[in-house]
Amino acid sequence: MTDNLIEETLAKFNRGVVMVITGNGKGKTTAAIGQALRALGHGKKVFMIQFMKGKKYGEVLAAEKCLPDFTIRQSGLDSFVMRDNPAPIDIELAKEGFKLAGQVVASGEYDLVILDEINVALDFKLLPLAEVVDMIHNKPATVDLILTGRYAPQEIIDLADTVSDIQEIRHHYTRGIKERAGMEY
Repeated sequence: MTDNLIEETLAKFNRGVVMVITGNGKGKTTAAIGQALRALGHGKKVFMIQFMKGKKYGEVLAAEKCLPDFTIRQSGLDSFVMRDNPAPIDIELAKEGFKLAGQVVASGEYDLVILDEINVALDFKLLPLAEVVDMIHNKPATVDLILTGRYAPQEIIDLADTVSDIQEIRHHYTRGIKERAGMEY
């Protein structure tokens, strides 16, 4: 084998993975956090940006208290976003979050970057799809990238190495069980 062919082969198998976790079922963010814990266990550094979220979810509290190599930043408000008529602040916060995501991904400082709920932000037209696709194409080979949220666009699915579609069979809300700390947030 030539040196060039060896380098190309190594690059193919040693590049960062792009994973999409989508679907209408509960557990997309939780699955991404599980992947983060696995990476942390191997001494990796993880950065998560939560789009359209502003509440201090349990994962934010846990990372702050217990996981120094797991950084979580939120880029949203603690309120619902109107799908067909998002408030200007929702668009502004999503763009700020995506700008931060671009800086984090390009820095190569983190081994795993999670863009939590970015698929929803795309579906709600808070971010341009072309810019997210560009980020995926241009990310450093050392960075693994996870994109979560319902409504993953086909263009993102086509770029991903791994796609999981979490489907709801039943949700405890339908049984009258309300949301609670440690379960929904």
